[in-house]
Amino acid sequence: MERANTDLMLQNLCIMEENERLRRMARELDQENKKMLADLKIKQQQMAASSRTAANMALGGASSGATAQATKSGKKQPK
Repeated sequence: MERANTDLMLQNLCIMEENERLRRMARELDQENKKMLADLKIKQQQMAASSRTAANMALGGASSGATAQATKSGKKQPK
């Protein structure tokens, strides 16, 4: 009986150590996941800002292109 009890205690100790190791690993993975998610959100915001800037430049480019066409044709531009 004493031997079985000792074996069970050792088995329990190994399980508790493994559990603690897995908890640490889960905590590290959670931190890594949060960091990657934050980085992804920053990249998405930068891409959205970049695409808005590109769209604004395209719109500005179109109106300035029309201005250039009117100037080349010798027509006065409306103000």
